[in-house]
Amino acid sequence: MKNLLVVGIMMSGVAFGQVKKDTLDKEYKLEVTPYKAEKKEKPLPLSKKGQVFVFYGWNRGAFSNSDIHFTGNGYDFQLNNVQARDKPTKFGIVYIDPSWFTVTQYNFRIGYFIKDNLALVLGIDHMKYVMKQDQTADFSGTISDPKYAAMVQNGQVNLADSQFLTFEHTDGLNYENLGLEKYKNLIHKKNIDLVWSYGAGIGVMFPKSNIKLFGNERSDRFHVAGMGTDLRTSLNMVFWKNWMIRAEAKAGYINMWDIKTTLNNKPDKARQDFVFGQVLAGVGYTFNTKKYN
Repeated sequence: MKNLLVVGIMMSGVAFGQVKKDTLDKEYKLEVTPYKAEKKEKPLPLSKKGQVFVFYGWNRGAFSNSDIHFTGNGYDFQLNNVQARDKPTKFGIVYIDPSWFTVTQYNFRIGYFIKDNLALVLGIDHMKYVMKQDQTADFSGTISDPKYAAMVQNGQVNLADSQFLTFEHTDGLNYENLGLEKYKNLIHKKNIDLVWSYGAGIGVMFPKSNIKLFGNERSDRFHVAGMGTDLRTSLNMVFWKNWMIRAEAKAGYINMWDIKTTLNNKPDKARQDFVFGQVLAGVGYTFNTKKYN
């Protein structure tokens, strides 16, 4: 009996020890999972805070009729409903030759996305404005010089005689502007995106006006002449996430109250305001400032 009791105690000790060992193995067995860094996919182009784009293109413009008021020594008069047009350069090598880029009617943009889908855009619109020479304009005011006063007949002046006036902003009608643009992705494919934008801008007018009045030496210099503002919309086709083709339309208002009409520092000047429309197209490049896997 005593022998059976000893054998039972020994067997129970072995069983208990085995259970305790199994429990400890289960409690202290650790599974190690390899660390995988979170993969950040590249965002859609023209959509994310921190993205940048640059653009260069060419434009055509149209201008409403405007009243141009001239003041200076011996004259103070206004020409009403003056017609004007743009002056596109004939298509050729001039459009892609960097040494001739200011000859064309060009546009430059650089944009930075300050928020998702919202970009701050700095732009230069190099338009050209040419008064139509073959027109008769309504005249009001006074001219002291009898030669030029005699050119006014029945309250009108025939501008076809360029001795009276030639009037251009052909070097150019430079609208240097800052705008805000909202962007929305319309189509997203593997290597192509179509992005729509709309916005508004405001800026200064910095024309190089080419004006010859009453046989004076032609005024031909850059000068801050006034301000402009615009509404704009564009379609942007982006290829392989970076290269873009942009087509844009805009309409705006220009007011120039200090147009220099003589070459020297005389107080002679002109002022005018008008509405303009513009369509433009060109190429650009967009990129992320943040790194993505």
